[in-house]
Formats: sequence, C-alpha cells, structure tokens
Amino acid sequence: MTPPLPITSKITPAKARQVLVCLLLAAHLFFSASTLLRQGLLLAATTPERPNILWITSEDNNIQWVGCYGNPNADTPRIDKLAEEGFRYTHCFATTPVCAPQRSTWITGVHAVSTGTHPMRSRYAIPHHQIPYYPDMLHKVGYTCFNHNKTDYNIGGRADGDCWDETPLNAAGNVDFEKLKKNQPFFAVINITESHESRAHGSVEDTKHDPDRVELAPYHPDLPEIRKNYAKYQDAVRRMDSLVGDVLDALAASGLADDTIVIYNSDHGGVLPRSKRFLFDTGIHCPLIVRIPEKFRSLYPSAQPGDPVEQIVSFIDMPKTWLALAGATIPRTMQGRIFLGPRAESEREYMVAYRGRMDERYDSGRAVRDKRYLYIRNLMPYVPRGQHLAYLWRAPAAGAWETHHKAGKTDVVTGRFFQNKPTEELYDTWHDPYSVHNLADDPMHEKKLVQMRKRLRDWQQKYFDAGLLPETEMVRRAESNGTTIYEMVRDEKIYPIDRLLDASEIALQQSSDNRAKLVSMLSDSDRGIRYWAAVGLFLLREEARNNIAELRHALDDPDDEVAAMAAWAIYNLGDKQAARKRLQNILKKDSSASLKAINIIKWMNDDPEYYRDALLSCQAPLQAAYLKRMQQQARQ
Repeated sequence: MTPPLPITSKITPAKARQVLVCLLLAAHLFFSASTLLRQGLLLAATTPERPNILWITSEDNNIQWVGCYGNPNADTPRIDKLAEEGFRYTHCFATTPVCAPQRSTWITGVHAVSTGTHPMRSRYAIPHHQIPYYPDMLHKVGYTCFNHNKTDYNIGGRADGDCWDETPLNAAGNVDFEKLKKNQPFFAVINITESHESRAHGSVEDTKHDPDRVELAPYHPDLPEIRKNYAKYQDAVRRMDSLVGDVLDALAASGLADDTIVIYNSDHGGVLPRSKRFLFDTGIHCPLIVRIPEKFRSLYPSAQPGDPVEQIVSFIDMPKTWLALAGATIPRTMQGRIFLGPRAESEREYMVAYRGRMDERYDSGRAVRDKRYLYIRNLMPYVPRGQHLAYLWRAPAAGAWETHHKAGKTDVVTGRFFQNKPTEELYDTWHDPYSVHNLADDPMHEKKLVQMRKRLRDWQQKYFDAGLLPETEMVRRAESNGTTIYEMVRDEKIYPIDRLLDASEIALQQSSDNRAKLVSMLSDSDRGIRYWAAVGLFLLREEARNNIAELRHALDDPDDEVAAMAAWAIYNLGDKQAARKRLQNILKKDSSASLKAINIIKWMNDDPEYYRDALLSCQAPLQAAYLKRMQQQARQ
C-alpha cells in the first residue's frame, strides 16, 4: 500500500491535475449511480437497497381453514411455519367477500363500491387518467412487477395484464426465481387457486380428511353431505398449503429469501354456504402473515418474528402499504392506510366491507367491523341469504342444506339462511365467532349499535358509496352524463348522496310513521329517491294498503327498477294481474332491469308459467350472461 503523502510534501501541478480528474470522475460515477438507483435502472449485485416483495395469495379460505389461527382440525403446516418465521395479523379483513370486486379494490387502492365496480362480473370503466394501478407506481421506482395466473380486476377500459411485466417461468411452468436475480428489486404476485370454491364441487366421497372429525359451523345442520363437503375442501386447503411451501422453497433455493419480504393471505373468506359472498366473518376474516428478513428488521411490526399483531388491517390498506415499503409515490386517489414500515399511519378503529349483486342474484349490504363487534346493514332485507345461486349450488352441501330446510328439519339457527333478513345485525365476535346471536335489538348494546350505524354513514359519505342506486340506474346515470361511475358519484348535482342516504334510512326503518314521507318521495324528480320510496312502501306491506293507488301509478314510472318494486308491492296487496303484466312488459322490451325483474319473480314465488315466454325471449344487454343462466334454469 502506498503511504499517504506527508503534510509537508510538495504537490506538483501534474499531480494536482491527476487528483482533480480522479475526484471529478468519482463524483460523476457517484451521482450517476445515485440517479440510476433512484430510477430503478441500476441493478444491485447481490443485496438490493430496497426489499423484493413476494405476495402469495390463495383463493376463498377464511381463517378457520388455517391452523395457526386456532382451528385444531386445520391442516396447513407450511403456512403455520411461515407464521412462526413472520408476523401473524389477527384482525385482517377483505373489503368484499368475493373475488372480482376485491381485486378491483386491490389493483387501484380504491374501494370497489367507490368506483362502481362492486357488482360481480360487471367491468364498468373507471377514469384511468386519474386512477393508476399500483404496479404503475412500482415501475416508476424501478421494480420489476409480475402477476402469476390471476388478475380478474372487474374494471373496463384497460386490459388486466397491461400493468404487469412478463412472468419468468421455468420448464415446469412455475415462477423461476433464478431469473429474477437479474431483475431486482421485484414485486411478485403468485396466486394459488387450489383452495378455490370450485374445489368444493363434485363428488364428496373418498376424502383424505375424515368427515367425522371436521368441526361444523353451528349454522350448518349435521348432515353426511355437509361433513363430507367440509372434508373435501380441507383436502383442497392442504394441497394449497403444499403449493405455498413449494413457492417458499423455490425462493430459498434461489438465495433470494434474505432480500424478500413474503406476504401470505387469502383473497376473501369462504368457501361453504354462508361464507363466501356473505358479510359475516366467515366471508371477510382472512389470514395475513408477513415474513420480513433480518436485514429489514426495522420494518418489524412487533418485537420478534412469531408475534401476533392485533391491529386491524383492511384489504384496502395493502396496495398503499406495498408502495410505501418500496419507496414509491402513493397516488392521492388511494383510500387505505399504511399499516407497516416507517411511513405507517395511525391504526384503524374499524373497517368497512360491502357486497352487491353476486352473479345472477341480487342482494346488497354493508358491514362495519372493529376488533370485537360486527355490524351488518342489509340494504335488501326482503331477500333471503340462501337464494339459489347456480355456482354456489354446485357444492353438494348447498343442495343438502336446502333439501333439509324444505323438509322442515332445520331449527331457528340452521334455518335462518333461507329466511329474510333484519335491516340491522350486531354480533359480539369474541363470544359468537360464527355470528349466530343478533344483538341489534338488545338494549344493552344500543350504544354500540348507534356508534356502528354512524361509522357506516360517515364512511359512505367520505368514500362516495355508489351502491345507493340500483345497478341499472347507477350505470344509466353515469352514461347519460358522459362520465364514469367514479366521477358521477362525486358530483353532488348528479348524485345527491346525503338525500339518497336519508331516503334509504327512511325506507329501511319499516315504520308506518314514515308513510307520508314515502308517498311524497314516490313523486321525487330523482329516480333513486323514487326507488327507495317504492322499497319503503313495499316493506310496509299491509300498512301501505291505503296507498295502493300511488303504487299503481308507480307502475308507469320510466325507471323499470321503481316499477318492478311497485309491482311486487301491489302483488302482495292482492293486485296480482297488474303486477304480472308490468313485470312481463319489462322482460318483453329487453329492459336493462330484466335480471332484477326475474329475481323479483323468484322472490314472489309466483307461478313461472306467467312469465316463461317473455323470459325465454328476453335479450337484455346488461348482465346478459347471467340472464342466460336464469333462462337455462327456467327451461329445466
């Protein structure tokens, strides 16, 4: 090594020029490297400055199917091991209990019910110039982003795969982590479908897990078909767990585990009847495990790996958090909270979930969940939860349960699924994890009920709940104003949200004291207000008999959703022929409300022969695929 020059050494002009050139070159290289790193264009040789992020999702399983969440019969050794190495979040909830609207929320960081993408398989457009997808933001800071085998964003106007890089695969068709060494930092989504609802369909014989050992939810009758269906799905979850293990093994074998944050969660709850699609914990309470390498221990949410983390996490929080961990810019449109890392925001007191139309069947509700209580507000209390939905009924448990109920063999708990709902429900999940005992009418819980009710209304106002209109009117109103649903609901002149919330409250109170208000609302200039008026008068049933003339007049309403509800109301009041004629007319003219009309005919339990010809010839464009499904059922 050359010794340093003594302080007294003489520096010649030539040496000075050499030193100056070296310093300038070093400065140039330093600033160039810094710029490239900021832009994500310079690859780190072995240790990325920012973490790789691997997000493993599984489909349809709630916490009851994962062993580390306390079910002794669950069989998930690899996920349980991941929880020992990482942090298990105990209060993580999906924003909606079905896949496509949930993925809409994930990719945008905006609630699906705030963009109008909450109805299943609808693909309504959003303003893409305002709302980027989170991989867009990761790309801007140099992340390679890929998604292996699941997009399904339920959004129109942009191809689902547009925001993703090509997935590096090996000869077996699995993600090739070796190739990713050249593409760090990376953000990878690997979705595992083995626990999907479809794995509960078909024969339930010869399962690997013992049907006699499964632990049934108290709302399920103890029937052989239901026990076997539990065991069949448990087999599927075990296979899913093995695939999670395969991904983790491949990551470790590549040498990337020490540079990669691993996240595991399901995409919502499920999967047997009364879980997926429903706002109980079985539909929204999901496993979430985050494993953080030692080198990023500053990100730990608790003292040591293996610790449970009890803060509430909503799925709306995830995209915002992933961007924060990557050092990316967070779009102003995102509605969640950062729950992990140095940019973490204040902990939630509660989260909100929602549901709209699921496939060919209509229902609508909202849920508020804090650490203990679950509040559900049913916007269509006149609809039973257990509507015959073609895809759900492919699981043998659904048909067995329905047959058992129709035979009069269910009790007050096991039969409730097939009955109409109350407007409000409140459950103490500490003592009632399966939401069996509704406390909404218990005076001791009135304070909590009022609090949850206010939380929901405040949330609906803040995030512009688009579901206060029927789906057909929501779409029509946006199109007629030349805008997207997202933009429409943010314009008070087009979407008077406070008036719509008030109207829904008046209708759902089911109080005869509101009859005069409802009659007045039936003449309002806003179609949404008139719709809630028709709902409210329908719910009054015999108490609205003195207003049958106004309901008959509403049969001529230009909005077929209003007319359909009025038809159902006068059908119940005895004017069946007028009701049938109006519902037939909706089908004959291929109205966008045709699917709703068919649902109403089913709910009325009227003779289908009155409507068969009109139904089979109907070619309504909105939800055409689901209309065909109802037509197929009518032919059977």
